[in-house]
Amino acid sequence: MNNIQMIQEPVPTISTTNKPIELYIFIDPLCPEAFSMQATLRKLQLEYNHYFTWRFVLSTELTSLNCLSKRVKGCISGIELDINHPVLPSIAIKAAELQGKRAGTRYLSKLQEYVLLNYQDVNSYATLLKIAEDVQLDMNEFTVDFGSKEAARAFQCDLYIKREMEVDEVPSIVFFNECIEDEGLKVSGSYAYEVYEHILQEMLSEQLVRQPLPTIEDLFSKFHTLSTNEIAFIYSLTEQAAERELKKRMLQQKIERIQTTHATLWRLK
Repeated sequence: MNNIQMIQEPVPTISTTNKPIELYIFIDPLCPEAFSMQATLRKLQLEYNHYFTWRFVLSTELTSLNCLSKRVKGCISGIELDINHPVLPSIAIKAAELQGKRAGTRYLSKLQEYVLLNYQDVNSYATLLKIAEDVQLDMNEFTVDFGSKEAARAFQCDLYIKREMEVDEVPSIVFFNECIEDEGLKVSGSYAYEVYEHILQEMLSEQLVRQPLPTIEDLFSKFHTLSTNEIAFIYSLTEQAAERELKKRMLQQKIERIQTTHATLWRLK
C-alpha cells in the first residue's frame, strides 16, 4: 500500500463540529475514476457520516482561468450567446457551492449524470445552466456567481490545496483528525472499502459503529440517481440480486431505468 503517506502540510481550519475526522476528497469531476469511487464515498457517508465531515477539492489542471473569467462575464451580459471550455464545469461546481455545500454536491452529482448519459456537452455554459435548473438552484444567484471572482478564487483555492498537500493522483483522500498538530494521512488512488474503514478506525482509536443502511427507497430520496453497481456495492448484493430489487421498484413506478454505454442507471420518477 505504497500510496498511503503521512503529510505535514498545514490544512485549512478543521471543522468545529463534534465529528472528529475531516476528509479532503480530491477529484477531477469529469474523470472516470471519480465515477468509480462514488459508490465507496456514498457508502462511507451512509455508514460512518457521524464520524467525519468532508469536502470535495476539485483537481482539474487548467490554465488561463483569469482570462476565462472575463469571457464568462461577457457571456452573462449577453455579449456572447455561449462559450465552451474544459474549465467551465469546475467553475460551475464552485458557483453552486456558494449556495451551500448540499447545493454543490447536488450539482456535482447531476453533472456526472449528464456525463454518463452523454446528454449534452458539459463544457458548454448553456448546458451548465440547464444542470443548475435541474437541481433547482437559485438561477439568478447562480448566473451571477458563475461569472464572479468568488467562484474563480474558490477553484484556484482548490488547486492551491492540491499543490500544498502534494496530491499528484486523483482521486485521493486526505484524512485529518481534530488535533491540528497531527499529520494528515494521504491515500492516493482507489482502494477496497475495508481500507477506508480501517483508516477511520485507526485514527479514532476505537471500534467503529455502523449506522444502519436506509431502504432502497430512502436511498433514492437521498441520491436520486444510482447505478446497478452502486446498489449492489452499498447493500453487499450480487449485481443480479440488485437488478431484481430495482426492477421490482421500476414495476411499482417508483424509479426508471436508463441504459448507457458504460452503466445502467436508475433514478426517481
